[in-house]
Amino acid sequence: MKKLVFILCLLFSFSSLYAQESYIINGETLQLKTEVEGNLDLLWNTIDRQYRYFIRTKDGSIQELVNTKNPETKKYQEEYKATLNELTQEYGLSAEDVRLTLASLKDYINMYNSTSDINFNYEPRAKMQSRLGVFGGLTNQPFVNNPNNTSVPFFGAEFEVYSDKRLERHAGYFNLRTALEADDFKYSSTQLGLGYRYRFINKSNFSIYGNLTFVTYTFYNETVSYEDELNPGTYITKKQSDSQLEAPFIFGLGSDIKVTKNGYITLAYNNLIALFNENEGNFPIDFAVGFKFNL
Repeated sequence: MKKLVFILCLLFSFSSLYAQESYIINGETLQLKTEVEGNLDLLWNTIDRQYRYFIRTKDGSIQELVNTKNPETKKYQEEYKATLNELTQEYGLSAEDVRLTLASLKDYINMYNSTSDINFNYEPRAKMQSRLGVFGGLTNQPFVNNPNNTSVPFFGAEFEVYSDKRLERHAGYFNLRTALEADDFKYSSTQLGLGYRYRFINKSNFSIYGNLTFVTYTFYNETVSYEDELNPGTYITKKQSDSQLEAPFIFGLGSDIKVTKNGYITLAYNNLIALFNENEGNFPIDFAVGFKFNL
């Protein structure tokens, strides 16, 4: 077993050495890895516990991308952006939003190479996007005992996370909603929900999707009346508060309609049915309208 581990470590060491090349840059000998090859190459390595990045041009010259701190202002000077802009200015690219990380630099160099060379192909990495929304509507709390089938107003907010590429139809969301009580329905609640969303229609200006809220945590207040066992015909009214964590797997539907560059009108019909919560006998009413925007 020890021999096997030794052999694997040795092979790994050789493969690591093979993946690196030696360069002399400003009198310094460095072992660098090639991350991107094209009209511009991206070289990098971890040296003395610091990430260092270099750009190699077609003529073989190598420039380091640096981000030094001004000793007086204590602010980073971002010299690497000026270096990148100088190397890519002929195609109108801007490095203003580029961060000095391997992933961000790789995206930018790939973008330049694909712009300057029609034979250079690459697929941009998926980026996480997010939206924040507010909403309000009416609900009859279909999973709560509601003898008069009373509808009450509710309002809330939602934070949604999704990808802009291959997984753009999929999203996760976290929402907070508060439902008020009515004169004949003394029940109010505040609920936190965590769920999954799938956009089965996903156009640039609108989408229609299904929601699956799989975890909820509910704080509620209710007023209950019951007959006094010692005094038949006498009813006792009691207010009580409690909370509960559930995994109900509640299904719902929704739609986002784009109305501005970054804003959407959202429509929702939630609490249609739950796998692990029983409907209390009333047809589910849970309609909401709101507005959400890209962050």
